[in-house]
Amino acid sequence: MRIAAIITSACLLAATTALYAQTPSTPADAGKGASKGRHFDCSQAKDPKACEERRTAARGKVRAAHEKAAKACESQKDGAHRDCMRKEMCAQSKDPANCEARAQKHEQRREQRNKK
Repeated sequence: MRIAAIITSACLLAATTALYAQTPSTPADAGKGASKGRHFDCSQAKDPKACEERRTAARGKVRAAHEKAAKACESQKDGAHRDCMRKEMCAQSKDPANCEARAQKHEQRREQRNKK
């Protein structure tokens, strides 16, 4: 009887571990994972080729802005470097005020996470 209980509990443990390793299968569940719905699947767009071109162009703009900011801030260290990068990246964005507000929220979350 005791062996059966041990075997049953081991099987249940293995089964529940495998269930948690599953990826979301429906679009409604897609926003609940680590990505939180930030990535858009161009294969489901009306014009997948145009969607990929827009995403590639946007990615290129962000990379260029990051390289420019990194070059401007390369002499800074640690926190000063982070602040410099934030200011440079937000200065190049379409809405600098909104960018700064989002960056401040991110900074607060980062500080809370580092306190733990």
